[in-house]
Amino acid sequence: MAAQIENPQVSSAIHEAVHEPLIEVPPAPADYRHLDTDGYTSYDVAPWAEKRQCMLSGSSCLYAKKAFKAGDVMSEFGPKVVVDTPNYLTVQVGETQHIMLSPEWLQYINHSCDPNVFFDTAAFKLVALRDIAEGDELCFFYPSTEWHMASPFQCRCGTKACIGTIAGASQMTQEQLARYRLTDYIQSKVKPSSP
Repeated sequence: MAAQIENPQVSSAIHEAVHEPLIEVPPAPADYRHLDTDGYTSYDVAPWAEKRQCMLSGSSCLYAKKAFKAGDVMSEFGPKVVVDTPNYLTVQVGETQHIMLSPEWLQYINHSCDPNVFFDTAAFKLVALRDIAEGDELCFFYPSTEWHMASPFQCRCGTKACIGTIAGASQMTQEQLARYRLTDYIQSKVKPSSP
């Protein structure tokens, strides 16, 4: 069931994004798929991005096909669909507003506790958090957009910053959250520390 839009600014941005496509993604050429020697099948999804799918697990991820500088806008995005309950593919933009991403292939940006990209849900832009080299996997911090996770999980990102269980920003301390860039919605939910 579609959600009622509670914030007029978000409502306007979502309406524009749903009714006016942000980008036209041309059909992929017939030879867009190839098997890498490391057990991944690769798909070019944009001039700057490649989807890789593991032949063993079937899991997918998104990789940069070009370098980006910190602060670069990598892509615009919008809602393909707005739903009132989260699932593992949605990004939260309001209390009961969760969007399925358009372009759809952005859903293959996986989680890391040391993210290199950020979904700016106020501007509907994917932003590089730090310099990204060609060939780097693109990852974002799931609690940066999710207050409660639909499917909590044990993180295996393997970074020094790994926080373990990923269950949404509501399950994190303010000290943990202070290390990350958070969406406006998540920022609005975080209560300031008492003096």
